[in-house]
Amino acid sequence: MTRQDLIAALRANRSLYGVNIESAVDRLADYYELLIEHNSIMHLVAPCSAEEFATRHILESLTMLEFLPKNANFIDIGSGGGLPALPCLIVRDDLTATLVESKAKKAAFLELAIQNLGLDKRASVENKQFAEVVPGRAQFVSCRAIDKFTELLPRILKWAERRNLLLFGGPAIRSLLQDYRVPFVPRLMPLSEQRYLFISKR
Repeated sequence: MTRQDLIAALRANRSLYGVNIESAVDRLADYYELLIEHNSIMHLVAPCSAEEFATRHILESLTMLEFLPKNANFIDIGSGGGLPALPCLIVRDDLTATLVESKAKKAAFLELAIQNLGLDKRASVENKQFAEVVPGRAQFVSCRAIDKFTELLPRILKWAERRNLLLFGGPAIRSLLQDYRVPFVPRLMPLSEQRYLFISKR
């Protein structure tokens, strides 16, 4: 799992995901190396190859950029290792975000990553349960890999109020959004049959 393998995979697959990453490739690789360095202790992501990390984690995360207007502010629930927030902040320097992570060790990693990647003026970390955080001026709420996502989704919908949603998930999330009559557009992830980004403009 080398830096060059990741960079090659990002460049080889970027057109599938419709993202422009060339100016940010080196910084995305910096993020990858930092995460891998801490992953064995903190369990930030499941073990995977550099190519899978490039596609499944970084490029998939970046698909939500299409739906974030210039100077958007978003709040990311259950950030864990920083996905999807950190890749998006790396690629787009007009974005600002709050990363919400309830586990202290993962929150500490996020603080370290934000400092090391030079994002400290545009990103902050809340080491709390999402329900304890005030969304404030955030226009969007994102969520990708939170534990018990289907169980928590009704609470997330209420907490988010009328903010736009960018939710990564599968058929179970789709069904719940339909049950709660939340309008959304599903976008199937490249190289996948069941992973979607659900975009809900409220």
